[in-house]
Amino acid sequence: MSGPISLEPGGSEQDTLAIRLAGTRPPRRRPRWALDDATLAIRLPRSGPDEQAVSELAAELADRIGPAVHPYEVAALLEAEGMSASLTNERYGHPNLFSLASALFERVPRTFPEPTPAADPWRPDTVRCLLRGVLFALPGLAYLLTAPLWDAGGYAPALIVAGLLSWAWGQALGHRAHLRLAAGRREAGRTLLAGAPVGAVVATGVAALPAGGGPVTLVAAAQSAYLAAAGVLLVLGRERLLLAALSPLLGGAAVLPWWEPGPVARAGLPLLALLATLAVTGWVLRGALAVPAAAGSTRPRLLWSLPYGLFGLAAGVLVLLEGREEPYAVIVLTLSMGPAEWLLYRYRGLSVAALRATATPAGFLLRSAGILGLCLFAYLAPLLPAALFTGADPVALLLLAAVLWTALLLQAFGAAWSSAGICLTAAGGAGAVVLFRLPPGAALALPLGCGAAALCLSACALWLLGRPAPHA
Repeated sequence: MSGPISLEPGGSEQDTLAIRLAGTRPPRRRPRWALDDATLAIRLPRSGPDEQAVSELAAELADRIGPAVHPYEVAALLEAEGMSASLTNERYGHPNLFSLASALFERVPRTFPEPTPAADPWRPDTVRCLLRGVLFALPGLAYLLTAPLWDAGGYAPALIVAGLLSWAWGQALGHRAHLRLAAGRREAGRTLLAGAPVGAVVATGVAALPAGGGPVTLVAAAQSAYLAAAGVLLVLGRERLLLAALSPLLGGAAVLPWWEPGPVARAGLPLLALLATLAVTGWVLRGALAVPAAAGSTRPRLLWSLPYGLFGLAAGVLVLLEGREEPYAVIVLTLSMGPAEWLLYRYRGLSVAALRATATPAGFLLRSAGILGLCLFAYLAPLLPAALFTGADPVALLLLAAVLWTALLLQAFGAAWSSAGICLTAAGGAGAVVLFRLPPGAALALPLGCGAAALCLSACALWLLGRPAPHA
C-alpha cells in the first residue's frame, strides 16, 4: 500500500477499505477471536489495551505478521480475517484497527523468508558435453585406418598446415555463427553455408604449397572438408547425427585387433564417413535455411570473431608442440574437451549462486577465486593419471590443459583479445625455441611458456570474473 491516500481512521475508508494479501493461501480456520459481535455486549468497557489478549493474538498470527514491513500490512491482514471495529475495541481495548495493528507489528520480530531457489540457468547437458569430447577424438581413427596406405612422414607437413588453418577458421566461424544464432537459425545457417566451404578451400590451397600437389593435396582436401562440415554440425547442435556419420570409422577400428580389413576397406571406410558427414551437413543446413528469416537482424562485425580465430591458431600450435614429444597426450587433451565444456557451464552456475549468497564485493571475489580453483582442479585432476598411463610428461600436459581451459573461460565471457594475445605469445615463444633450437632447449620451452601463460590467464580471470557485473 503506497501513495498519498490517507489511511488513518475516521474517514469513509473505515468501512470500505478491503485489502487482501497478495498470493493464494490455503484455507485457514476461523480465528478464535473472530466471535459474533453480539456476544461482546456483556463485556465491560476497557480503559486501555488488554496486553495479554494482544500478546495471545500476536503469538497466534506470528508467522503471518513477521514478514510484514509496515503496520498497514498487519491491518490489512486483520481486516482480511474479519476483525471488526467493535471487536478491536471490546476485546483488545484499542480504539481502532490501525492501533491494534501497530501493537502487533511491534510485538512480533521481523522474519523475512528466503525466496524459493531459482533453477540453475547454466545447468550443463552432461551427455552432450561428453559426446562432444568423443567426437573431437573420433576423426583420429581415420588416420589409424589409413596409416599403411600412405607415407605419414611425408604427408605430415601438409596435413598439419591444413589442420591449423581449419582449426583457426573454424573457431572464428563458429563464434560468428553463434552470434547469428541469437537472431535466428536461418541466419546462422547462412553464415555457416557461406563460411565453411571457403575455409575448406583456403586450408586445402595452403596445404598444397608444401605438398607440391599430388595425392597429399587430396588427403588435405578431405581433412579440410570434414573439419568444415563437422564444425557446422557442432554449432547447430547435431552431435548425434555426426556420431552416426562417423560410425564406419568406429566399425573399422573395432575390428582391427582381430581382422585385417585390406586396402579397399581401409580407404573406403574413411571415405564413406566423409561422404556421410557431408550429406548430413547438407541436410541440416537445408533445414536451417527453411526457417523464416528474423526481422530486423543486424550482421555482427567480422573483427569481433578475429580473436577467436587467433586463439584457435595459438591453441593448435601449442597442441602440435606437445604432440611432437608426446603423441598420446594429444588424444588425452582432445577427449578432455568434453569435460572442459561441462566445467565451463558449472563455473557459470556456481558463480551465479555465489552472487546470490554474498553481500560484499570482497566476499564475492573470495568465492570467485575458490570456484575458479575448484573447477581447475576438477579438470586437471583426471589428467594426471591419464598422463602417467600414456607415459607423457604430466607437468607439460597439465600446464597446457590449464592454459586451454582458462582461455576458453575468458572467451565465454567475451574477453577474447586478452586470451588470444596471451596464448599467441606462449605459442610464438615456444615455437621459436623449438624451430631455431634456442636455449634453454625444446624440452623446457613448452612447459615454461604454458606456465607463464596459465598464470597470466588466471590473473585475468580473477580480475575480470571476480566482480559481480559479468555474472549479473
